Amino acid sequence: MKVSDKAEFDRQNTFGLGAENSAYSQYFIGKSYLNPLTAPGECPIFMANVTFEPGCRNNWHIHHASKGGGQILICTAGSGWYQEEGKSAVSLEPGMVINIPPEVKHWHGAKADSWFSHIAVEVPGENTSNEWCEPVDDAAYNKL
Repeated sequence: MKVSDKAEFDRQNTFGLGAENSAYSQYFIGKSYLNPLTAPGECPIFMANVTFEPGCRNNWHIHHASKGGGQILICTAGSGWYQEEGKSAVSLEPGMVINIPPEVKHWHGAKADSWFSHIAVEVPGENTSNEWCEPVDDAAYNKL
């Protein structure tokens, strides 16, 4: 469900906005926010609520792993997009779960006219790393 009003979005965003995601801002177009739900080192699985302002999206990226790994997105509020390289974009709505296998180039973020949040789950694996690639082309994004 598209939500352009920030106050309404905050009411729906059950897991909270968190702090501006400044550590990774170079990999995003627009502002994103990160609210960790588990503490690294205290829990074997890292989960965080990631919030995107309208029009915000992350760059194309790949979750590498020699075994296991990848990412799971649990959509919680607002409306967004997910796209794998070579495939059509998928509309994301609350309640949807996206399983991203390792080695799949993809991006995700908010729709141009809606705030969006998802819980990002880092799937444990061996030799895991994240490779950030090029930004999502404005022309392609604006056609969605």
